[in-house]
Amino acid sequence: MIYRWMVRPILFKLFRKDPEDAHEAVLALLSFVGNQRWLAKLVAQCATFEDPALEREIFGLKFRNPVGLAAGFDKNGVVLRGFQSLGFGFLEMGTVTRFEQPGNPQPRIFRFPEDEAIINRMGFPSAGADTVSWHLRRTAGSDIPLGISLGKSKNTPLEMAAMDYCYSFRQLYLCGDYFVINVSSPNTPGLRKLQEKAHLKDIISFLKKENKALAELTKQKPKKILVKISPDLGLDEIDDVLEVCFDCGVDGLIAVNTTVTRDGLTVPTTEEGGLSGRPLWKKALTTIVYLSIKINKKIPIIAVGGISNAARAYEMLKYADLIQIYSALVYKGPAIVHQINEGLKDLMIRDGVKHISEIRHGR
Repeated sequence: MIYRWMVRPILFKLFRKDPEDAHEAVLALLSFVGNQRWLAKLVAQCATFEDPALEREIFGLKFRNPVGLAAGFDKNGVVLRGFQSLGFGFLEMGTVTRFEQPGNPQPRIFRFPEDEAIINRMGFPSAGADTVSWHLRRTAGSDIPLGISLGKSKNTPLEMAAMDYCYSFRQLYLCGDYFVINVSSPNTPGLRKLQEKAHLKDIISFLKKENKALAELTKQKPKKILVKISPDLGLDEIDDVLEVCFDCGVDGLIAVNTTVTRDGLTVPTTEEGGLSGRPLWKKALTTIVYLSIKINKKIPIIAVGGISNAARAYEMLKYADLIQIYSALVYKGPAIVHQINEGLKDLMIRDGVKHISEIRHGR
């Protein structure tokens, strides 16, 4: 309540010209928190909701709760400790590209408070895989599962995309617990073409071979590889993606990325980019339900899109194994993680569900 009625209005007013400045201010604050161990511990004690009923083991990884941070908030992995203190069950950083690139020109983030929505056209601003890897290897990292989202550099031709993803994967291999092939952002020209069968098969096959080789070299288990898909795919296109994922042995799916449609947005706008937040909810849920039916628990699903409270998280977990949030953190503040986890527990008690995994029972 304090965030919604006091902190958020001040932040939005101070940085109304360019919301990206507010984003950077929040990252700076979280960086400070993460670098002060006593402060990070204090914040974590207040923010973390712990209950054995919320714990999961998926991909061979232990999650203290099902609520994760979606990719895009911490693109270069510079404030992982700060985000960890907010009580998340896992974090996903990135998207990281092979080459350093600035992304699209500013302004490139637009807020729509009436709809609790965000349009972004960031275009994968990234320090580059080499720099991100150097940084992650020299910091304390994360005590909870860390995913790394990988994307194609803007100037890399589509036919060379597999090599691009493979290079970044190789550089970051020791830093992440799972890796995400992001072929669904609408903000890099041509990127969504990589969801087509031939391109996607090429990328996954390259990464699987590299994964096996690196696992043998480092004497570790192979990393889990997931694919993140768009909410704007037709059912036939989703089926094509699933066919490739099953044939190539992908370990999981993340659905969904941002949408280029403006369904559910009550404020007219001509701004280009991907829409996230509350208006994305219906598209995200529809996609997740379809995926759940088609996949039939063969591989795990991480759901993201319009999840803004415990009720929506609970609904998503009927069809998915884990969830992620992004826009809800912007509009409802850091307490949202605790609120969702506490609310999930309350809903489980209401329905007589003893463990979070039982929510998806039979689906």
